[in-house]
Amino acid sequence: MGDKQTHRSTTFTPEAQLFAQPYNREAHGFFFTDYEDYLTKQAACKDGFGNPIEEFEITYLGNNDLTHALFEALQISQATLKAFIEIAIDYDDHEKLQVIIAVGELGFAFDMNKDNPNDLDVDIYRDITMVELAEQFVNEGLFGEIPEAISYYIDFDKIARDMEHDYAATEVAGEQIIYRAI
Repeated sequence: MGDKQTHRSTTFTPEAQLFAQPYNREAHGFFFTDYEDYLTKQAACKDGFGNPIEEFEITYLGNNDLTHALFEALQISQATLKAFIEIAIDYDDHEKLQVIIAVGELGFAFDMNKDNPNDLDVDIYRDITMVELAEQFVNEGLFGEIPEAISYYIDFDKIARDMEHDYAATEVAGEQIIYRAI
């Protein structure tokens, strides 16, 4: 593997772990790294009286990254944990971002077991301001052919303000994102 990293290298390591906190105050929670580890530790978890513990609050303790944002957007619980771990490993950064914006910002429904993040109708522009996006749209000809003599008088700030009717800005895992539902 070497020093190369890919967008699909997300794993649950000591740097990005999950924690299961029992709702029973007589029991201790545990860290886990994958679903099999969770099942093993969950089966062994007992309260102070030796009773098995069945209900846990799941917390993602990783850094402020896309996987953490995905966990928060999908409101992961014990019931959705297995599907979350699978998609957290399988989805690339763009797919995670599609789900985070669609579910967390726009309120779309998303079934981790059957829905495809690439089917979500969301345009995403990463690491750009609204004014920079307005400039990009003008340069790409979105507003038609603009003669050079007039192009110096274009008010990109005003275009950016008008774009705010269709586009919104947010921050995800420390990155500025502009998006719109299409």
